[in-house]
Amino acid sequence: MQRKKVYFLSDAHLGAKLLDNNRERERKLVSFLEKIRPECAELYLLGDMFDFWFEYKRSVPKGHVRFLAELARYTDNGIKVHFFTGNHDIWAFDYLNKECGVILHTAIEETRINGKSFMIGHGDGLNPKDKGYLFLKRAFHNRFLQKCFRLIHPDWGIKLAHAWSSHSRLKDNGKIEALEYLGEDKEEIVLYCKQILQQRHFDYFIFGHRHIPIDLPLCESSRYINTGDWISHFSYAVFDGEKVELKFCN
Repeated sequence: MQRKKVYFLSDAHLGAKLLDNNRERERKLVSFLEKIRPECAELYLLGDMFDFWFEYKRSVPKGHVRFLAELARYTDNGIKVHFFTGNHDIWAFDYLNKECGVILHTAIEETRINGKSFMIGHGDGLNPKDKGYLFLKRAFHNRFLQKCFRLIHPDWGIKLAHAWSSHSRLKDNGKIEALEYLGEDKEEIVLYCKQILQQRHFDYFIFGHRHIPIDLPLCESSRYINTGDWISHFSYAVFDGEKVELKFCN
């Protein structure tokens, strides 16, 4: 079978302490990746695949071996895997590239696939008025602060990170705490896409972060796709060379 499809997915939050089905979700994700591998030309992982990820000098968070092995299987078979860092797995440096062969992205990317223009990213930090979050994001990207955190023993550092993650959008019952769809005039990613469209045209804007599957026409020739999550929706987007569709894994 000729590989011709491009897949996009995000927000698995593997290893989330507030969820009690991490192994089950990882198995479902890996099973899906195994199923689509024969027809997948490229795979885009749009952030927060891990609930926490930090690469120490000689160690990484334990677990996720099935998922990491499948990524390596993809790249070993010549399939490009694009890994975008999100706000939960922001501290990926070179381990995933060296060990799994993925292409690491730490910012929004623009690309063309089969003649269509795409803007792709995680989707956090797009509101210039959210000064508090933008300050925090800059701090997390600060090399000096990253080195300081690396000095903390992994047992304590990872415990601290999971405590921080407990304040995220994940509830104790494993459901999403994110607000429901707010409407075009309030959704930060939608507003960002519309602002970009005033300057440049893109056929597709594809983001994660929001944990809500969204397929929204921005104009006659441009769409915003949010890939949802792999916590409760198990959703993804697929480009068949002509159009992007939002789908769900049964």
